[in-house]
Amino acid sequence: MTSEAKQRTVFLLAHTGRPAAVRSAERVVAGLLAHGLGVRVLAEEAADLPLPDAVERVAKAECEGGRVLDGCELLVVLGGDGTLLRGAEFSRASGVPMLGVNLGRVGFLAEAERDDLEHLVDRVVARRYEVEERMTLDVTVLSDGQLLHSDWALNEAAVEKAARERLLELVIEVDGRPVSGFGGDGVVCATPTGSTAYAFSAGGPVVWPEVEALLMVPISAHALFAKPLVTAPDSILAVEVGQHTGPGVLWCDGRRNVDLPAGSRIEVRRGAVPVRLARLHRAPFTDRLVAKFALPVAGWRGAPH
Repeated sequence: MTSEAKQRTVFLLAHTGRPAAVRSAERVVAGLLAHGLGVRVLAEEAADLPLPDAVERVAKAECEGGRVLDGCELLVVLGGDGTLLRGAEFSRASGVPMLGVNLGRVGFLAEAERDDLEHLVDRVVARRYEVEERMTLDVTVLSDGQLLHSDWALNEAAVEKAARERLLELVIEVDGRPVSGFGGDGVVCATPTGSTAYAFSAGGPVVWPEVEALLMVPISAHALFAKPLVTAPDSILAVEVGQHTGPGVLWCDGRRNVDLPAGSRIEVRRGAVPVRLARLHRAPFTDRLVAKFALPVAGWRGAPH
């Protein structure tokens, strides 16, 4: 065990409300410590995780933004999609790559499943993983030209109606030009990473992560033209809320929300800061898509050799 190994630290983030996540955390921590790596967790979560004293505990309130991960080489996240998106917030703020372990249902952001934990620990110890950057969104909310709110998203920024009984009147815009207006439940602006999330559920296309593009997908729109749009990565998407419509709400990755007054304007552009994801496998995205959605591929023979 070298002095270099002793200095390496992995941050662990887990859904402590899931017994499976707690058990998985125990196994990952034991494996990392056995190989001489340091492990750090949030003090707020440590009480719910049966961890040895060797694990470093740090209070989130004591560190601004991503500083809670200072000195860490990797962020390992155990949980479902919500926990992985929470981990993405830490990863983006710190620049530390995130390695997700799926303990939920789909988990497109995850690189490993719960059965891969020992393999995962070995790969982390040996530094046998690659890091890729995923596009994010920068989101601003304006009213009468004044900035009301700014946010970001890895998957999507969704403008939705706040009142179930009323449609939300919207006009969508690309690069400063209006495209269509309609009443409906809202519109999703997404990244390729988010194309398999909310945008997919709303009828949008699946976009391979290597493609640089922005998506705009109307939700239950009452309009002759309300098709999903795929734009250039440097386009600026905008959604204007009608002056005489019901209340709206902006959701970023389904985790952070802000109320939208009538007449407000939401602008979405390529994010200045990407999220870095650690990858253990070089499997094509096609294989991941088929596996995650359990797509029927029986009878496929492949191209002739």
